[in-house]
Amino acid sequence: MKKLLVLSGDYSQIPSIKKAREMGHYVITCDYIEANLGHKYADAYYNVSYTDKEEILALAKSLNIDGITCFANDAAAPVVAYVAEKLGLPSNPYRSVEIISTKDKFRSFLKKNKFSVPKAKGYSTLEEAKADFHYFNMPVMIKPVDSSASRGVSKIDSIVSLPEKVENALSFSRVKRIIIEEYIEKNGYQVGGDCFSVNGQLVFRCFANAHFLPKHLNPVNSFAAVGPSWPSNMPEHIQNKIHDEIQRLLDLLEMKTGAYNFDIQVDAQENVYFLDMGARNGGHLIPYVTHYATGIDMIEFTIKAALGEDCSDLKMVKPNGYWSAYLISSQKSGKFKGVDIDYEFKKNNIVECDLTVNLDDNVSTYIGSNEKIGTMILKFSSMNEMLEKMDNITKWVRVIVE
Repeated sequence: MKKLLVLSGDYSQIPSIKKAREMGHYVITCDYIEANLGHKYADAYYNVSYTDKEEILALAKSLNIDGITCFANDAAAPVVAYVAEKLGLPSNPYRSVEIISTKDKFRSFLKKNKFSVPKAKGYSTLEEAKADFHYFNMPVMIKPVDSSASRGVSKIDSIVSLPEKVENALSFSRVKRIIIEEYIEKNGYQVGGDCFSVNGQLVFRCFANAHFLPKHLNPVNSFAAVGPSWPSNMPEHIQNKIHDEIQRLLDLLEMKTGAYNFDIQVDAQENVYFLDMGARNGGHLIPYVTHYATGIDMIEFTIKAALGEDCSDLKMVKPNGYWSAYLISSQKSGKFKGVDIDYEFKKNNIVECDLTVNLDDNVSTYIGSNEKIGTMILKFSSMNEMLEKMDNITKWVRVIVE
């Protein structure tokens, strides 16, 4: 029986913990929140912060683990690589995972290697950002360099908003650093999804359309995605171009075997921009829905990779049918009173539905996937139906809050 250390026991880790145990492995979870639901599915739990790489290294040594992994967790991915590298366990290079996990480092790397990249620079203080603000063409995006789920992300078009938005971004950064970058005008949907490399070769990818609520429904953070849909409606030649750019990036970073999550923008000239990329499986139920759409179990392959097992049987499979995930969310804060779901939508489109709150619980305005109050896996009869319903999801699914 192999020992697998999973960083965090939060809700998003539960499928991987269950899967690893189904595969016959001894699963250990760790974080500093003992109440996290994932811990009850593990064989053992340790109260150690998963962002402290030296503490996790010490724990991993003491437990004599065979592999270490994380799912849907940007903060844990560099720790996984660091510990694995120190212990000679399977993983991607720590230096490379650090680059793609830190937005200003990632932008500098992309620019150096002649990828399409917006003008961008990292800052630690408002004064530094103010001094350089004239350098950028408006509008610009302000982001924490190390947060996920679109937390702390803003778009501004003048220096008037800069102090407020810098302060907001810094509040979501563990290292108290932000990046300012020029806004990319997208052509079509933002491209998301997961991919997987075996010995550095991109052997599987499943591109998705990223969906967002319109600004009038989510004025606090209209950049917080409410779910992906498959398959991508991007033309095949653009999908092939994206594939080639991902492979070029993997080559330069000397990546090995494992899963990656990405957010990519394509402009009117068909230039491909990496917004984000993480050395881990995606959140938003991406591995789950990918399994429905392709039959490929990305969670299983990620566990195999972490334990050094053979993944050479993974092959490219195109999505079959039309699928999406929806992060059930509230457009205002208050007491949760239920979800009003259209009858026909419930009958024809919902495959799975899971609420993570109870009646009368306090819920918050949706500003990122950490504020979701549940999830849905949906299926559709056509591309048009899928895109129409995902772009207007609140017509069919209404969260009631008082």
